[in-house]
Amino acid sequence: MTTPAGPANSHEIAEPAIAKPVITQAMIDAYDEYTHLTLDRRRFMEQLSRLAGSGAAAAAIAPLLAADTAQAAIVAEDDPRVKAENVTYPGSGGEMKGYLVKPADGTGKLGPVIVVHENRGLNQHIRDVARRVALEGFIALAPDFMSPLGGTPSDEDKVRELFATLDPAQVAANAVATVAYLKGYTDGNGKVGAVGFCWCGGTVNTLAVNAPDLTAAVAYYGMQPKADDVPKIKAALLLHYAGLDTRINAGIDAFKKELDAAGKEYTVYIYEGANHAFNNDTSAARYDKKAADLAWGRTIAFLKEKLA
Repeated sequence: MTTPAGPANSHEIAEPAIAKPVITQAMIDAYDEYTHLTLDRRRFMEQLSRLAGSGAAAAAIAPLLAADTAQAAIVAEDDPRVKAENVTYPGSGGEMKGYLVKPADGTGKLGPVIVVHENRGLNQHIRDVARRVALEGFIALAPDFMSPLGGTPSDEDKVRELFATLDPAQVAANAVATVAYLKGYTDGNGKVGAVGFCWCGGTVNTLAVNAPDLTAAVAYYGMQPKADDVPKIKAALLLHYAGLDTRINAGIDAFKKELDAAGKEYTVYIYEGANHAFNNDTSAARYDKKAADLAWGRTIAFLKEKLA
C-alpha cells in the first residue's frame, strides 16, 4: 500500500488571529465632534491616533467609525415591492432634486413622508431608508438639500465641505416647499410627515417650526429649535435620543419645558447606552440594532397613526 508523499514530521501552523480594533467612547465622541463641529479631518486623525496608540491603529479604526458606503442595502434598489425614481420639483427659488419611492402594489391615497438626509447628503443609505419607509405603505420622498449647490457629491469629505456653505434659511425654505409639493401630490392623501436623522433630525425640528401644514415629525437625535420658535409648531412630534449623546441631549429638558408650556403634542424616547447615529446600520461602531429596531417600530406606528 502506498502512502502520500510528504514531510516526515509535518505540522499545520495556525495563523495568529487578527485582533479586532477596540473602539472606545472617547473615539466615538471625537468622531462626532469632527463630523458635526470642526470638520477638521487632520485634527481628528491626530486625536484618534493618540486615543488608539498609533497612527496605524487610528487608520484601522476610522473606517469603523464612519459610514460604509459599500454596506448592502436592507431594501435593494431593484426590489420589486417598490417603485423608485429620481425626481425634480419646485423648491424655494430653484429646482429641487429628490428620490421618490412608492409601494409597487399601493392602492388609494397614501400618506407622504419626507426622509431628510444626514450631513452626508442624499446618499445610498438614505435612499435605502426611503425604500424602507415606502414598504411600510407610504409615499417616501428623500430631498437632496444640496440641490442649490448642484446636488450631493460622491466624495463624503467633499460633502462635508459643501455642507458648511449651505444657507440654513434656504434649507428651511426648501423643506417647506417640499411639504407643499407633497401636500398636493396626486397619489397623496393631503397629510405630510417627515423623518430625519442627525443633521436632518434638527432639520425636521426646524421644518416643524416653519411648516404649519406638516402633520407629523420624527426627529432622531436632532438639535432642538430655539425656545421662541416652539409655539409655532403644529405637527405632532416623536423625538428619539441616544443616551450617550451628551452634546444633543443637553437641550432636551429645555425643549420639553417649552413644548409643555405651549401645549404641544410630543413623545420623547431616550435609548440608554446608544450613541448618536445609532440608527445608521452602515456605521459599524455606532449602530445599535436593538435601539434602532425599537425606534423604527415606534416611528412607523406613529406615522401610520398620524398620516392615516
